[in-house]
This record gives sequence, structure tokens and C-alpha cells, in this order.
Amino acid sequence: MVKKYKYAIFDIDGTILNTEKMNIIPLMKLIKEEKGLDMSYEELTFITGNPGRKSLQQLGFESIEESYAKWVSYVNAYEEGAELYENMGKVIEKLHENNIICGIVSSKTSSQYEIDFIPTGLDRFIKAKVLEEDTKNHKPHPEPLLTIVKELGIEIENSIYIGDTLSDYLCAKNAGMDFGLALWGASNTEGIDVEIVFEKPEDILKIM
Repeated sequence: MVKKYKYAIFDIDGTILNTEKMNIIPLMKLIKEEKGLDMSYEELTFITGNPGRKSLQQLGFESIEESYAKWVSYVNAYEEGAELYENMGKVIEKLHENNIICGIVSSKTSSQYEIDFIPTGLDRFIKAKVLEEDTKNHKPHPEPLLTIVKELGIEIENSIYIGDTLSDYLCAKNAGMDFGLALWGASNTEGIDVEIVFEKPEDILKIM
């Protein structure tokens, strides 16, 4: 018998929104400008799910705040922007109709949330959110998930975290929460050992 969950906690990038291209292409431009390097798109997919400043540190940038501000400005100017994965909006609305409490745990900053997520109109279905500035520690540390559990007053055993990266999976594992892999946004599944795999957003409804 398939376990049914009462609470769905979502990652955003690579799970609800396709933001990979809008983040990586501006980053390629930044790396070329500041470091004189031509890095390929594939070499930079590791940034998916990471806080932006952490990605810049991993890439060896020195003036993190200055470079991060420039990267954000390039992302905001990128024409294609963030896109909802097909049917994801309908799934979240259906969960809301079925009295499933939905929350967000994301590495996005509040300003990025405003720019990327608010225009989708889905914020009205989200009961609580934990973003980059809301916790001292970030994924894969369990603090972001434990924070939203406390904020919503929900039980971990009746909750599932839905994401697309290793850091999402480890965050859930470290918090003692079940994890569902959003396969449509997962560019690398190495190290993610889960039984619950969603091939398309509609599959989420089968366990809620």
C-alpha cells in the first residue's frame, strides 16, 4: 500500500521552476569577464540547488559579494526567465484543494523568490516558506526543513520533501524526512538513493 502524505514541502529550482538556463548562461558570462575562462554549460550544472554565493566560492571567486551582485543583475536581465514545469501549477492547486499543506524550502533569496516565484501565482497555495536568509545553515544541513516543520507545526513522518538535487536529498535524510525525486529537473542523480521517484509532476498526486 502506498503511503499517503499530509504535507508537501517543495524545492523551487529544478522542481517547480526550470531556472537552470537563466542561472548558468549569465554565470558563463561572469566567469569569462572576471576570470578569463571559457567554462562549458555542462561544467556548471553543479550549481543547481546551491546558494549562489557558495557556487561562486567553489569556483574560486574572491570578491564574492561584488561578483554575486553582478551575477544577479545578469540573471535578472536574461530574457527567457524562469518557467513553470508543465502541469506543476495544476498539481500544487490540486494539492491545495485536497487540503494538503504545501510549503517551500529553497536556496533562493527573498528577492529571487519575488522575481521568479511570485509571478506564477502559486504563492497563495504556499502556507510557509524558508529561504536562504531564514536560516544560518543551508542544504544539505537539515536546518531549513526543521525550520519549516516547526513553523507549520507539522509531523516529519507525515511530510515529504520534493526536490531534484543531492543537497535536497541529503537535507531530507538529515532531517529524518522522506524524499521524492523530481526526475524532470534532476541533471545528476548520483548518490540519491530513494524509493519515491516522480517522472512527471502529476505523479505527486498519487502519494498525497
